[in-house]
Amino acid sequence: MFEIWETSEPARLISDAGSLKVALEKVDTMCRLRHDQAAAHIGEARDGYHFEIRDAEGKALARLSYVPDTSRAYQSVVIEEMRGEGTGDRDD
Repeated sequence: MFEIWETSEPARLISDAGSLKVALEKVDTMCRLRHDQAAAHIGEARDGYHFEIRDAEGKALARLSYVPDTSRAYQSVVIEEMRGEGTGDRDD
């Protein structure tokens, strides 16, 4: 079991997830939401947004700071390797 926290003040539990992959997708969804809110001029985040994925004991496993860039379309913060979709076979 994993917990997703937004650690910007005040810290709050956003959701939980049964796997790390689902937890990463939920963080990505939150970043997309924050990007859309910033583009619509809803709310204000001078320092950006801060997220943590925690294990069942509350230990932080991953941290992400996200500052929306509304000059371009949202780009996922989760890369293929984090999702476990990378092939691992690279020629470079």
